[in-house]
Order: sequence, then C-alpha cells, then structure tokens
Amino acid sequence: MRLVVDLNRCQGYAQCAFLAPDVFVMHGEEALMYDPGADETQREQIMRASAACPVQAILVDQVDLAEGALAHVG
Repeated sequence: MRLVVDLNRCQGYAQCAFLAPDVFVMHGEEALMYDPGADETQREQIMRASAACPVQAILVDQVDLAEGALAHVG
C-alpha cells in the first residue's frame, strides 16, 4: 500500500487525524504530517480517513504483489 496526500488540496479539516491518528497528525492548525509508508495493519483506518476527507486529498494505491498490478483508490 502506498499513501499520498495532496497537500495543495488539503484544507486541514483533520478528519484523517481523527480517524487514523497513528498515520496522520496535524501540526498546528493547518499543517498535516503523515506516514507515506503506513503499515498494512492500518489499512482499514486509512481507507476510512480517505473516504472521510471532504476535499478527497488522500490517495491510496494498493499493490497486488501476486498480479504485479497497481490499483488506485481514493
């Protein structure tokens, strides 16, 4: 899984930090910090955070290692 946040699109609503606090952290009122190499065990939280983002700034790519394919979600 690869995680990317479009920081130009992010408006600091902090829904991601609320839903996946181990991955997303607000630094101040508007600056978002996140772990782009988040662990697979956090997938469910990350997917919820992506779905809850009001401006759809969170992109999650899922790599299917068996097929060698890349699927984009978000």
